[in-house]
Amino acid sequence: QVQLVESGGGLVQAGDSLRLSCAVSTFRRYAMGWFRQAPGKEREFVAAIRWSGGSRVYAESVKGRFTISRDGAGNTVYLSMNSLKPEDTAVYYCALRVERLTMQLNSPSVYDYWGQGTQVTVSS
Repeated sequence: QVQLVESGGGLVQAGDSLRLSCAVSTFRRYAMGWFRQAPGKEREFVAAIRWSGGSRVYAESVKGRFTISRDGAGNTVYLSMNSLKPEDTAVYYCALRVERLTMQLNSPSVYDYWGQGTQVTVSS
């Protein structure tokens, strides 16, 4: 059974930084993504990375502030978040795409497995 375990969420102030981690229990991985969902809103794309080659894509709202990276030798993906804003408050989920995909990685529907989510709260 494939498992994704997120960690690193918490309560911070605006302008602070936070790093989320997502440990994956399988070596069958093509790409990883981070999504977030605020109360009353749909789940939205944050960032994604292809494991081989490391190409990245970001949502416009986080570009320049967030960085997605992976531990190439291991099974962990990170989301480093700087200059956090109150509007970044949400539950953050990591997701795994197992098979190769030529389409965009910004849709939740292309991912096969999901973590349980970790809360990030940014106070003003």
